[in-house]
Amino acid sequence: MQHTCTMFLAGKNATIDGSTIVCREKDYGNAFDPQKFVLVKPERQPRKYQSKTTDFKIDLPVPKLKYTSTPDADDKDGIFGAGGINGLNVAMSATETITTNARILAIDPYNTLSGIGEEDFVTLVLPYIRSAQDGVKKLGSLLEKYGTYEANAIAFSDNNEVW
Repeated sequence: MQHTCTMFLAGKNATIDGSTIVCREKDYGNAFDPQKFVLVKPERQPRKYQSKTTDFKIDLPVPKLKYTSTPDADDKDGIFGAGGINGLNVAMSATETITTNARILAIDPYNTLSGIGEEDFVTLVLPYIRSAQDGVKKLGSLLEKYGTYEANAIAFSDNNEVW
């Protein structure tokens, strides 16, 4: 049996108080991968980032925003930030495990050598974005440039929108 994650999204018109909600959970039936909750201040953000899943590496600017993250307690396989909220109250859920149509993969295959994925998304995006729409654009530009090694659904929210 394959285990995946569950995501919930609600825009302003779907909540009683007009708030936006983005959340996810791991649907693993076991506790082999405990999580921790961290606050990453700008001075603690990695400047030289190296994925442990692929050969992807990049120099990162110092962000102006702090952010929370819920990475794996054991980071030997990568950060896997899962999701968080930055200093401007922009939230990111990364990721919801999905599948991709084989016809699409024939046109746009995974980049298993140097692409980015679930391990990398929160660290590469959340401390640098000012809105949910900005998050979509930032992650989209990274995916367009580097590709991904897996299929995932990502969600962003701010005080006004869910993307």
